[in-house]
Amino acid sequence: MIPRSTRRRYLREFGFVYATVVALAWGLPLSTGRVRTDGDLIILSGLPDWAYRRGGTTVGRVYLTGDNTGDAVLRHEKVHVQQWRRLGLWMPLLYWLAGTDPIKNRFEIEAGLEDGGYRRPRRPGSGS
Repeated sequence: MIPRSTRRRYLREFGFVYATVVALAWGLPLSTGRVRTDGDLIILSGLPDWAYRRGGTTVGRVYLTGDNTGDAVLRHEKVHVQQWRRLGLWMPLLYWLAGTDPIKNRFEIEAGLEDGGYRRPRRPGSGS
């Protein structure tokens, strides 16, 4: 018998890989930009606006976007990859339960609100 903790880990990993495959199947045919990787992140750019939410969406390892590929955003999206890896297919449900307001969503907060473009970077010496 496989230990429960091992089964859970396999299920999380399966969910992570499954989400990645689904995102690739969705994004590759729609992508008109260069497909590239940055660490563990697969970046599909040049997608039409209707193919993702906000400035871009990460599903599994895949970041789907039009042209939102700056360094800060990619740093933010790499945290989402780790969240997907940790939670597997629980990620979409837990993200939805965390709320649609990115300023209050624990997954966006963990990934970095400024890097995700949800807050303007503070200027040195601004005091706020």
